[in-house]
Amino acid sequence: MNQDCEVVHACIRVLDLEASIEFYETALNFEVARRRDFPEDEFTLVYLESPAGHLELELTYNYGREEPYTIGNGFSHFAVTVDDLEEAHQYHQELGYEVSELKSLSEEASGGYYFLTDPDGYRTEIIQR
Repeated sequence: MNQDCEVVHACIRVLDLEASIEFYETALNFEVARRRDFPEDEFTLVYLESPAGHLELELTYNYGREEPYTIGNGFSHFAVTVDDLEEAHQYHQELGYEVSELKSLSEEASGGYYFLTDPDGYRTEIIQR
């Protein structure tokens, strides 16, 4: 292929659409960019835009599902960067979200990271910019 490719969105399936929207808006400052309802096919798509606008997260909500999705062992996480890692970590803890401890890849490495888990169990790696 002789064309440039760009990642534009990632998709996850969610059990509680409103809880997931609230999580990503509150925890990561994502904003709903657009919403498409397909009642005839029994699903809704909500596209959340990252604050920098470089990536959208597509939430797929299938009507009538009652059991959580199995994430599987092939998916690991999404990643976002923040200006102040410790402040973001404290904020997410104060909101009662599931967060890991602050970590670093090595003693010499600058910055650090931690993981934040959404209502469906998807993890987001929060990295010091």
